[in-house]
Amino acid sequence: MKPPVLLAALLLLPASVASPGPAFQYTAAHGQPSRAQSAGTQPGGTTTAAGVGARPSWQWPLAPRPRVLRGFDPPPKPWLTGHRGVDLDFAAGTQVVSPAAGTVSFVGVVVDRRVITIDHGGGLRSSFEPVDSTLVAGSTVAAGQVIGTAIPGHCPAAQCLHWGVREGEEYVNPLQFVLDLRPSILLPLPGPP
Repeated sequence: MKPPVLLAALLLLPASVASPGPAFQYTAAHGQPSRAQSAGTQPGGTTTAAGVGARPSWQWPLAPRPRVLRGFDPPPKPWLTGHRGVDLDFAAGTQVVSPAAGTVSFVGVVVDRRVITIDHGGGLRSSFEPVDSTLVAGSTVAAGQVIGTAIPGHCPAAQCLHWGVREGEEYVNPLQFVLDLRPSILLPLPGPP
């Protein structure tokens, strides 16, 4: 086998035999990708809803693009503690928009926080907290439509909006819908070395 072809085969081998599990996630400390265990992901950190090799098709729920204060860190078992979404930095009075079209399925208080949930169809639902909203369950929303105003109350040391996404009953990484989290694969250059 020629050296460039052998090199290409070795570089591509791990990506082609990768099993579901580790996916790139953002860490709160530096906002940089890191390896983390992610239930319900396929190779490249996408869920079955996003599809292998799918490009992100949603928009950020805050503008301008927010800083991720805490990343997705699901527990190994559904009943254990973990972080089932991402925390996004915001300034006072920031409007929250629907990342994709859908229907409001819930608006109300959960424990001590105001929550709004959007059903995007196909089993995908986004939840945002804490958000003050005048919408009611059953309201149809377009992608980018204002659904409320982010209010303090989730992060103890800073203001943050918690964004969770569920596919069916399983929480998935919301960032996969707005960022390309697929790992990079190096391909050989054509021609002799």
